[in-house]
Amino acid sequence: MTLESELEIYRQRITTDSYPMSISEISNLYRDDEMDIHPEFQRIFRWSSAQRTKLVESILLGIPLPSIFVAQNESGIWDVVDGVQRLSTIFQFMGILRDDGGALVPPFVCEAGPFLQSLEGISYADTAGSARSLSRAQQLDFKRARIDVKIIKRESDNRAKYDLFQRLNSYGSVATPQELRNCLLVSLSRTHFAWLQDIASSDSFMQVLNLPDRLIREQYHLELALRFITLRKLPEDRISRIGNIGEFLSAEILPFVEMGYVELGDEKEAFDSCFNILLSSLGGDAMRKWNPKAGRTEGAFSSTAFEALALGIGHYVPDRTFGDDEVRQARQELWADSNFAPGHATGQRADQRMKRTIPYGRQLFSV
Repeated sequence: MTLESELEIYRQRITTDSYPMSISEISNLYRDDEMDIHPEFQRIFRWSSAQRTKLVESILLGIPLPSIFVAQNESGIWDVVDGVQRLSTIFQFMGILRDDGGALVPPFVCEAGPFLQSLEGISYADTAGSARSLSRAQQLDFKRARIDVKIIKRESDNRAKYDLFQRLNSYGSVATPQELRNCLLVSLSRTHFAWLQDIASSDSFMQVLNLPDRLIREQYHLELALRFITLRKLPEDRISRIGNIGEFLSAEILPFVEMGYVELGDEKEAFDSCFNILLSSLGGDAMRKWNPKAGRTEGAFSSTAFEALALGIGHYVPDRTFGDDEVRQARQELWADSNFAPGHATGQRADQRMKRTIPYGRQLFSV
């Protein structure tokens, strides 16, 4: 295939448009619910006060801002793909930003800027409770500032949107890989994101994982739920070729959002069956290492336990069920094996470990 033919194919997959818009026009789209900046993201990408002040300063000084990228969804609404924090900062400064419950977020008050020291204590309007605010002329200058908007039209397919998100992700704060996946997932299908959130928040799953608060804040439970859905039936020849687990999970977002209601229902049934079985048989210690000599569990969450026990059971449910004694025996066999015994450090990457743990877990529960 020639370069020109490949270009022709890809150009047919993504249709774009571009034009500059004033902040006033963009804020009107937001007020009228014609632009979605995904309030879910605001908890993930947290700009500091200094970063927000620098953006306001740039607008007042007339410094050009990077383009905003939006994807037009089936309803014609613009989903912001890149530029969430810039727009969130602008809307919060203007006092129109809403949280994910629809309530107005308190307006942002600037600190001293790198160039404009007098910005300290300045709000957009006196409704922010600030002693000082922009003058009427300065407010008009702010609203008339223009931002280039790149639009991915709704004719474009999800794979093109996925590729673009991966290329353009330039948010201002460090996020975990799963937080970035969540943003991608919301951009592609809020329905599937809500479904993943729902199963990952189930009582049995959370009790079995028994994760510390820090990992939950970092959305690690959602990553583990996604691992379960994508890995439990994955053929072993593909398991051996997973490579970087983060890149694998990000790529699996596309097949996931293409699942229909029947497939999602089947996956939820398998998910619930697996973690109900683990909770019944092993309780909140299910994902910890078992010390055969001491006759007790030790340590924190174990990826080996998740891959061998949860994915082992997950491979067969809901078509098969497992009794408490059967699961307890499987756990003892796992940790009695010299390859997995507590204290045995493999030093392997996740993909190298999973080549052994996932097939091993399937074998544990095969008879």
